[in-house]
Amino acid sequence: MKASEIRSKWLQFFASKGHKVEPSSSLVPHNDPSLLWINAGIAPLKPYLDGREIPENPRITNAQKCIRTNDIENVGKTRRHHTFFEMLGNFSIGDYFKKEVIPWAWEFLTDPQWIGFDPNRISVTVHEDDEEAFDIWHNQIGIPEERIYKLKEDNFWDIGEGPCGPCTEIFYDRGDKYGDLSDPECWPGGENERFLEVWNLVFTQFNHNKDGSYTPLPNKNIDTGAGLERFASILQDVDSNFDTDLFKPIIDKTCELTGVTYHVNDDHDVALKVIADHIRTVAFSVGDGVLPSNEGRGYVIRRLLRRAVRYGKVLGQDKPFLYKLVATVGEIMGVYYTEVVDKREFIEKVIRTEEERFHETLSDGLVILGEMVEKTRQAGTNQISGPDAFKLYDTYGFPFDLTEDFASEKGLTVDRAGFDTSMQEQRDRARAASQKEGGMKVQGGPLSELTVKSEFVGYNELVVTAIIEAIVHENELVDIVGVGETCQVILDRTPFYAESGGQVSDFGTIRNGQVTLKVEDVIKAPHGQHVHKVVVESGVLRKGDTVEAIVASAERGDIIKNHTATHLLHKALKEVLGSHVNQAGSLVEPDRLRFDFSHFGSISSEELQDVEQRVNRQIWNNINVDISLKPIADAKAMGAMALFGEKYGDIVRVVQVGDYSLELCGGCHVQNTGQIGLFKIVSESGIGSGVRRIEAVSGRSAYEYLDGQLQLLKEAAGMLKTNVQDVPKRVEATLQQVKELARENESLRGKLGRIEAGSLTDQVKQVAGVSMLAVQVNAADMDSLRNIVDEMKTKLGSAVIVLGAVADDKVNLVAAVTPDLVAKGFHAGKIIKEVATAVGGSGGGRPDMAQAGGKDASKLQAALSGVEGLLSQFA
Repeated sequence: MKASEIRSKWLQFFASKGHKVEPSSSLVPHNDPSLLWINAGIAPLKPYLDGREIPENPRITNAQKCIRTNDIENVGKTRRHHTFFEMLGNFSIGDYFKKEVIPWAWEFLTDPQWIGFDPNRISVTVHEDDEEAFDIWHNQIGIPEERIYKLKEDNFWDIGEGPCGPCTEIFYDRGDKYGDLSDPECWPGGENERFLEVWNLVFTQFNHNKDGSYTPLPNKNIDTGAGLERFASILQDVDSNFDTDLFKPIIDKTCELTGVTYHVNDDHDVALKVIADHIRTVAFSVGDGVLPSNEGRGYVIRRLLRRAVRYGKVLGQDKPFLYKLVATVGEIMGVYYTEVVDKREFIEKVIRTEEERFHETLSDGLVILGEMVEKTRQAGTNQISGPDAFKLYDTYGFPFDLTEDFASEKGLTVDRAGFDTSMQEQRDRARAASQKEGGMKVQGGPLSELTVKSEFVGYNELVVTAIIEAIVHENELVDIVGVGETCQVILDRTPFYAESGGQVSDFGTIRNGQVTLKVEDVIKAPHGQHVHKVVVESGVLRKGDTVEAIVASAERGDIIKNHTATHLLHKALKEVLGSHVNQAGSLVEPDRLRFDFSHFGSISSEELQDVEQRVNRQIWNNINVDISLKPIADAKAMGAMALFGEKYGDIVRVVQVGDYSLELCGGCHVQNTGQIGLFKIVSESGIGSGVRRIEAVSGRSAYEYLDGQLQLLKEAAGMLKTNVQDVPKRVEATLQQVKELARENESLRGKLGRIEAGSLTDQVKQVAGVSMLAVQVNAADMDSLRNIVDEMKTKLGSAVIVLGAVADDKVNLVAAVTPDLVAKGFHAGKIIKEVATAVGGSGGGRPDMAQAGGKDASKLQAALSGVEGLLSQFA
């Protein structure tokens, strides 16, 4: 059975059980800073489990792409370690529980219509205290007691504060060729290859509280996870996941490109598996907008790419080749994950560029390694330290065995134990981070229980009459709140937009004759109502009051200008930079907009100007903005852009700006682009991980920004005693004057240096058989001091020169040693270091020239007097 068929059967089966099929979320978590990557099927559904959101259907199933990178070094060396994998899941949010999910699991696994496993080959583990799960498996399903294993620590899912509970793991017996039952580790849950875990059912029925106690959840949940790769390895009867149709075509293509043969050479096999795994991870990550960089997700991708390049060298590859595998990844996965196919050319470009860079970096690593060898020899040892070797591995992607080979050629060894220690420390940090990342909020709270209706009418109305449906004060539902208090209010209908999609919430006033509320923020409750955070400015607020809700219209007007401008900006960026550009976040406020987007490389000033002109052209063309509700399939057929990480329902809101821009969006917009007036980009920068940011203003704020710039220009014109139009010419003329003055100043410095040097010749002493000059001179800065030193070197021919000067209460020091004395062992850097220390400073330099600074001018003469004693050390 092909992997694509297994995935399809999973989703069909649970759809037949009333589950909503959720598409796979992006690998980049949306609105979840606690996670670096989506690492499990439940990860994108966390808001449902902890009660922040209420799903339309409490039964959900998915096939979720995931990344885990805690044990990268095991990839390719074991049968089932991967960085990218697919997790099949079915979830119940307070709906069904054990008595439903266990029989469904059994049906899916054993029914020939679905997977068709031999029932006699299935074993399970349960938590030792979970008698309910044991009873269902034994008495209802009929698994013999000897194939049900009661465990403790391994069968309780708990990642700290939040939902947790016991679990039951399902194992498949692969037969005698994978293990002998006489081996004490050959049992479900033991360290063996015979009993393969295929599915884990987690029963989240407790809250893990802050004090360490456990209390029952108000809503019990089901969270399950099954590995598609493991199912495929069993159903395709292959030795490892790498031999399934998810990986084997990539391995075959790599063999074709490199000329090696699979299953002939163990080292080659490891390399082929690493490459197959890593290219999947990188292709999918880049497809989701993550680009190689030196931080965060981008660093993970860079490290995996470099690891794959290194293993390519094992296969004899010294030129970029990984990018040629992207098409094969698309052929395997494109049926379900179209992004790898749709963005293939861009993904290939990113990977090829990174490969080329790393081939250069490997050369740099060899230079660094050469320096480490020299440092090791100077230290009088014959072993490169473990931390140094790990730095090469971690920073430059330099493999340990290559470091060993190079060191061996130089007669050195490498501290393997120290390297392993540094590697383990990094693993521990990664595991600690992953454990910290997984937490969820505790269920409960009044907003999660409120089901009152609240209609948002703010697209068309900014002032409405409404009824106070609910009041939350200090996390409790109340009927009355007094003046000066802050609380949360739900209205039966509201014109106030709740912050979402990058657009900030409205603010304004809610009032009647008895009470006035200041609206400071608006959010969405778990059931979707708009929740107004308010301060009672006067009167007493009561549930059931009839009030007038008034949005601050001027601020809303500025917000909608900026929001529509972001849509125009998004389209213009795609036109100028390429179709790979995708929104990676936005902020729409009254006085500015911020737009983050994926892009590989910098943006020229000409490209930025082109983008700005394109946006303004659409504004000046006075294009109508049409907004409609459509089935999502129809909207996508129209070509509407779905934004980064957003989830959409069956009916979506389509915002169309003429024939220019078409996006799915729940925000507020102008009726005609002419209302925006003007658009101006204020700044553009990179913010890491292949994401760039544009900050811009529109409408009134754009006018104020440009007027401010004009005022600055007028001020500059006044200082230059010219008009605005002639500022560039006057600046150019002034800069030319500055250059001429600098040249004149340099000439004068030289003359002063020669004059000063002329008076120093008679202060030269003979010390340790060499001419030495160590005196204080008059020099305004370090450049002047160096000029005097250069003059003295020319005059004396052979000498050690150390000059000091005081400028602005700071000490400047310069030392020089002529070439003939450098050959005899005299070292300017070592001399200056000692002198600088004596005046409370530091510095150093080359054997022939060095400079330093100091803080204590009172000790300068004594420090210079000590130079004579220093020279005897070199004699």
